[in-house]
Amino acid sequence: MPSQVVLEAKKQQVAAISESIKSACAGVIVDYKGISVADDTTLRKELREAGVQYKVVKNTLLKLALDGTGLEGLDTILEGTTALAVSTDDYTASARILAKFADSHKTFAIKGGFLDGEVISLEKIDALAKLPTREVLLTQVACVFQAPMASFARVIKALAEKKAEGADAPAAEEAAPAAEETAPAAEAEPNAAE
Repeated sequence: MPSQVVLEAKKQQVAAISESIKSACAGVIVDYKGISVADDTTLRKELREAGVQYKVVKNTLLKLALDGTGLEGLDTILEGTTALAVSTDDYTASARILAKFADSHKTFAIKGGFLDGEVISLEKIDALAKLPTREVLLTQVACVFQAPMASFARVIKALAEKKAEGADAPAAEEAAPAAEETAPAAEAEPNAAE
């Protein structure tokens, strides 16, 4: 029979897992068996840099943590080795990184996941994994907003240049007749000398 200290520690672990699930916008559950320590270290570093919390969890503790979260449908996939990756602000990071890792490691597999408090299918996780990063999406949105303004600026610049060319043309025409008037006078002087 477990001691009171062990039970209390497990209750704290369940509460911490439950809180991380509730505060997450997205999460992915994986079967991590068969990966080397070096691969695991590389994976954890990439997830950490993307702001994803990754933790190996016992299935029984994760089942208890899922109670009351609305994600009880994930109970059926909690067999074998299990790790949980959750993100509080990036919907695609955990799915994108883990799917890429699963593609290159055949024993590593995605079991399931959730998005905004709802269980999602493996197909939806795959679709999330194919979305670009948040930074790329923000750049694309900025380009979409910037394109009309840039076009407007080019039109205004072209109109200003055209107006400037139009203003220079009359000044050039006025200078040309003045030159013509002085030319006959110059011709008349040599004739006068004869």
